[in-house]
Order: sequence, then structure tokens, then C-alpha cells
Amino acid sequence: MSEEIKPGEDVEQSTEAVAEEVPPVSDVSTEEATAAASETPTAGSDLSDEELETNIVEMIKTVYDPEIPVNVYDLGLIYAIRINPDRTVNIRMTLTAPNCPAAGFLPGQVEQRVRTMDEVTDAEVELTFDPPYHPDMMSEEAKLELGFL
Repeated sequence: MSEEIKPGEDVEQSTEAVAEEVPPVSDVSTEEATAAASETPTAGSDLSDEELETNIVEMIKTVYDPEIPVNVYDLGLIYAIRINPDRTVNIRMTLTAPNCPAAGFLPGQVEQRVRTMDEVTDAEVELTFDPPYHPDMMSEEAKLELGFL
């Protein structure tokens, strides 16, 4: 494809020859490029959203409230997990109380654990107190562990 240009040769002529071999770039709008980029496969993209959500839940279950021997998922602190097409993950969670001592680190731990997953490009946790936490939000396993059953 590329020829060696010898001293004294017309560089412009050689450039024209190369330009003829290169296909033209199509006019693609920024919106189209962004849409195409979001459809580009990423690590772990062979997983369905349901499979990825199951893996995310398993990762979240490795985060424990230090005052309660139950993971934050089974405690009912995770309200929503949203997986975006680009494999970024948004998690909405709460705490047992607004003045919970773990408020300074539990959301960050959830975010960091999910972020470490190969199948996820990024993660963000949103903390909310609406609706307020209630022990009825716990899983059956958590209720059993804590003596609620």
C-alpha cells in the first residue's frame, strides 16, 4: 500500500495515490457516533442484564453493616439496581437511619465492590431515605439471623 518516496520525488503525487486507496470517511453525526459507541461490546457484555444483575447482587452481598451480622442486600438497604446499555450501574440504597454511623462508608463500599467487577464499566450509588427504612424490608434469611422470626 505505501511506497517508499525517493529523494526528489513529488510528495504531493504520492499522497494523492495513497488517498485514492483509503476509503472516504462517512459523515457521522456526534449523536450517531455516541449511539454506536454505546453499542460497542464491553467486557462481560455476553451476559444478559439479568445475569449481570445476579452477579451484582452477589457482589453487594459481600458488604456488611459492621453493627449487624447481615449483608446490606439482605438487610433491604438496596432499593434499585439499574444497568445502563454501556454497562454503567446505578444503585439506589438507603441506611437503617439517617444518622447511621456507617453512612460515611457503606455506600462507598457498595460502589467500590460493584466497580471492581469486570462486567461493569462504572458504578454510582445514590443514597436516599425515601421511603424510610423499615425492618420489614429484610429478607427472610436476615430476619431469621437477627431473631425476627
